[in-house]
Amino acid sequence: MKKGDSANTLKYVSLVTLTLQNAILGLSMRYARTRDGDMFLSSTAVLMSEIVKLLTCLALVYNEAGSFKGLLDTLDKQIIKQPIDTLKVCVPSFVYLVQNNLLYVSASHLDAATYQVTYQLKILTTAMFSVFILKRSLLKTQWTSLLTLIIGVVLVQLAQGGEHTTSKNAEGQNRFIGFMAALTACALSGFAGVYFEKILKGSDVTVWMRNVQLSLCSIPFGWVSCYVYNGDAIREKGFFFGYDKFVNYLIVLQAGGGLIVAVVVKYADNILKGFATSLAIVISCIGSIYLFGFELSLQFVLGAAFVICSIFLYGYQPRKPSDLPISHKV
Repeated sequence: MKKGDSANTLKYVSLVTLTLQNAILGLSMRYARTRDGDMFLSSTAVLMSEIVKLLTCLALVYNEAGSFKGLLDTLDKQIIKQPIDTLKVCVPSFVYLVQNNLLYVSASHLDAATYQVTYQLKILTTAMFSVFILKRSLLKTQWTSLLTLIIGVVLVQLAQGGEHTTSKNAEGQNRFIGFMAALTACALSGFAGVYFEKILKGSDVTVWMRNVQLSLCSIPFGWVSCYVYNGDAIREKGFFFGYDKFVNYLIVLQAGGGLIVAVVVKYADNILKGFATSLAIVISCIGSIYLFGFELSLQFVLGAAFVICSIFLYGYQPRKPSDLPISHKV
């Protein structure tokens, strides 16, 4: 297989994997925040996910280096001796940390299907930051697809909110809080994703080493945030209060998602990553029906259809005359 074909295959395999991971993660987060039993502290789960990601990336860098000495030499060369380059990664690492904490807030207040649809607004924020930071230009069809996406999300929110948008429901959830958390997470995701893509594609540092840098910056931030937001609870109940096998699985799943995103960012542009992730809506809706008794309304289906249509609309690329067969050229 040619190198180009291999990279192309890896791109689409990673996109499909990311889609499945996002759908399963959304359902798992919703279940973890609504099931019976002791509730774990989400800030500690975010921190543990970063630690798992760091250890995984160190193992991958070790595999590339071929020896423990090679690993230490690589870390020394690309982290210790390049402090300015490492500090650049502190920006997206902090933003990603806040974003991941907000996703737990959103999953606690929104059902999995609504959460999944609403979170696709990150496609819009990613596109905007791509235009302003990476100086990309979008086609008219792509701008139309973003408008279609907004309409779809609005329809879903209106279908699920109704007159209970700002009032708590029977389960003590507040849809307005959930929506605002998701909206803020989308803005942070768009900025961090594009910023990370810029520094990743603008250097010869491997994607795994970049993730080592991300985690090394995120872990101190995460440790501080745990005690700022949940210090009393940690001192009273312990850091791992509420942890069980399912929470451990959720932590690994979330860490895996970060690594898959890194591969996608390396081999595909950030907007394509966002649209591929939108396919997780279908899986989330089906899973929500069977796992949480979610009832699909006509307006929700219409809104989700708008979002999915925006995927195909964005992916449509008009063929240039140079791409046409000779018999079709003028």
